[in-house]
Amino acid sequence: MAAEVGGEMVVKQDFEVVGEVRRFVRLVSAQWGMDDFAPCLVASELVTNALRHASEKDGDVTLRLGRTEDDALWMEVQDVTCELPHVQQADMVSEVGRGLLIVEQLSRCWGVRPLANNAGKIVFAVIDRT
Repeated sequence: MAAEVGGEMVVKQDFEVVGEVRRFVRLVSAQWGMDDFAPCLVASELVTNALRHASEKDGDVTLRLGRTEDDALWMEVQDVTCELPHVQQADMVSEVGRGLLIVEQLSRCWGVRPLANNAGKIVFAVIDRT
């Protein structure tokens, strides 16, 4: 659970806003004196996955950032789809399928919490300070 709230960003159903997501993460990371490389990459992957698997009728995606009690970054992405993500085996020529592998490599841990009443899910990642 996050010990300190850092901010929230509603992400519209448009892949072009992923750049804005990275700017938001850079801003919050800088306020906390954290390197932003891993947080920006993890946020990009989680938000892109949420946008890729949702449709316009599903509504927007929400990104939340906070800090844990031990000063790591807590990141979560909420959407209304119930399909749970999983790490895939990507072949050498595929353009998709590596996002959660990147998240897994750059995060202390990551996971998924389904929301009650099939209202969607939250995908979270905890990223240590570097």
